[in-house]
Amino acid sequence: MPEMGKLYLVSTPIGNLGDITLRALETLREVDYVASEDTRRTGLLLKHFDIKKPQISFHEHNEQRVIGRIIGLLREGKSVAVVTSAGTPSISDPGFVALWEAVKEGLEVTAIPGATAFVPALVLSGMPVYSFTFRGFPPHKPGKRRKFLEMDRDSPHTLIYYESPYRLRKFLTEAMEVFGNRHAAVCKELTKLFERVTRGRLSQLLDDLEENPKGEYVIVIAGAEIGGNRDDEPDV
Repeated sequence: MPEMGKLYLVSTPIGNLGDITLRALETLREVDYVASEDTRRTGLLLKHFDIKKPQISFHEHNEQRVIGRIIGLLREGKSVAVVTSAGTPSISDPGFVALWEAVKEGLEVTAIPGATAFVPALVLSGMPVYSFTFRGFPPHKPGKRRKFLEMDRDSPHTLIYYESPYRLRKFLTEAMEVFGNRHAAVCKELTKLFERVTRGRLSQLLDDLEENPKGEYVIVIAGAEIGGNRDDEPDV
């Protein structure tokens, strides 16, 4: 019986290719296959670092179908790296299904840590970092999004969200309705050429928001007990 292969969850840069780790490069060079959320984007990454590996398309629309092939390769003794389009697998990206199925099968799994967008956003936001809740992407539908936000209305922890530029204004508007006019930060295109962090009250962030926002955004909102929504609190 062949020795079982190993599954690697490999973090990749969220914008600046210089942020890739030495371990990530070493792993990508040594594995047999790379399971990619976006084969074109990962192909460019691999090419940039002169790495030639066969890719398996593995994303949210096909992961239930493709996971059987990945598990089969691992059982044959092959090693597979799971890579998303940017950041850390499983963090608002594919990866969890592969991890869970490999664990159920008793296969070896490890993570190669690296970039993920919410950490630099939290650090740069000016909000307290000692206790926070990462919520990822809110639901698209207004009713579900409202309930999603209301779950944390009374939470004292700093809140972190991802959001599409097409829904950013609606999200900020609804966040102000639910949380009040709290301190917050909108982080745009982190680690990239046009990185920008805007800090202020939610109302100020709405006023400052460009008419047609583009790029990738992380929103950080103060918790209920810190930088809350009272009008008599000083701005920062």
